[in-house]
Amino acid sequence: MTVSVNSPVWQHVNKQRTVKHVGTDWTSWCIRCCRGKDTVMALLWRRLKLVVTVMMVNLFIFIIIARHNSQDKNGHKVRIPSKPFWNKLVASPAYWNHQQQILDLHNNPILGANYSDADLPWANDTSLTSDPCQPNSRVTTQVKDYNSLPARFKDFLIYMHCRSYPIMVDQPDVCREPPFLLLAVKSLAPHFDRRQAIRQSWGKAGVIANQTVVTIFLLGNATAGDHHPDLSEMLHYESVRHKDIIQWDFRDSFFNLTVKEVLFLEWIQTRCTSAQFIFKGDDDVFVNTYRILDFLKGLSEPKARDLFVGDLITNAGPHRDKKVKYFIPESMYIGTYPPYAGGGGYLYSGVVAARLHNVSQHVALYPIDDVYTGMCLRKLGLAPEKHKGFRTFNIEVKYRSNPCAYKSLMLVHPRTPQEMIQIWAWLSSPNLNCQ
Repeated sequence: MTVSVNSPVWQHVNKQRTVKHVGTDWTSWCIRCCRGKDTVMALLWRRLKLVVTVMMVNLFIFIIIARHNSQDKNGHKVRIPSKPFWNKLVASPAYWNHQQQILDLHNNPILGANYSDADLPWANDTSLTSDPCQPNSRVTTQVKDYNSLPARFKDFLIYMHCRSYPIMVDQPDVCREPPFLLLAVKSLAPHFDRRQAIRQSWGKAGVIANQTVVTIFLLGNATAGDHHPDLSEMLHYESVRHKDIIQWDFRDSFFNLTVKEVLFLEWIQTRCTSAQFIFKGDDDVFVNTYRILDFLKGLSEPKARDLFVGDLITNAGPHRDKKVKYFIPESMYIGTYPPYAGGGGYLYSGVVAARLHNVSQHVALYPIDDVYTGMCLRKLGLAPEKHKGFRTFNIEVKYRSNPCAYKSLMLVHPRTPQEMIQIWAWLSSPNLNCQ
């Protein structure tokens, strides 16, 4: 039997097929939608996990840094001060330390702003007259053992605040041609033979190794009270003849070498600001000027600007033995010394010289000049540098007669006038072979 496509039976079959087909497509679409939602949720979940992980890592790093910042280099926890930062200052029992405390208070606006005169009555030193170069008689009661101190201490303490002395002999034109190297030699009036040996050897002024070198000798006044013979006329002739003597009217004693130091720094700023480098030393040393010039020409600009080299002395303090030349009683100074270069001789730049001049006004005079220079450097925040070419404590005996032993050195102490001339002749000889 044939059934027509238009018959009710056939139409019923087609209707069932259509319903079945539509149902199948709807199920597939629902499945696809559900699967898409699962994918989106999985993606969102992964992103959430990533964000949480990053946050946890950052939190962990923050905790580590916070713990690190709360500890010092030794691993100890830093404690926040519970008391005021500015503790009340107490006057030092040692006279020099006390005078330095007063200078620090007067020259430091931060300290001055935190204390009044009523807070620190000891900081107002009323023992000085309007002229600091007048004898300070009050010091005899301020230093507890003053009466038992040697005469050199009494003399220093009475005139400790005086920094200005008349100049007796000057050489205003000595630096007319700007020197590359200024050789400043501490000397005494009777030491003519040493000065003459230096003029004939390592202190020979003029052009050396294509550089201008100027030599001057720094003198005080050799007073009759120290039993020096009167050599004023001879000194006058020497000054006219060589034009290299600078002399001030102060007592030329061991403890007044610091006075000579501050007067020389002032002299540089008025007469020889053009000096690029300065060697300052004693008149019983040998200086290898050739080696110094080679050393200076090889310096970089920053190194040359802040230069201060010599025979460095560290971890030192005052001698308490009265038999030692450098004896300092506890009534005068307590504490250790800053690093300093031995006074036999050291080398520094003209820039450092100007800075030392300025800062020296804020450092109380101390009776040992090389220690005092170290104090000024400490105040500047500069550290003197050790150079093995400076031998202020001599060299081994077996090398002293060997010309080649001096070729790489800058300074040797001590040497007699004859030895200076001999060593200079060795170094100046074109036949010297030190291979």
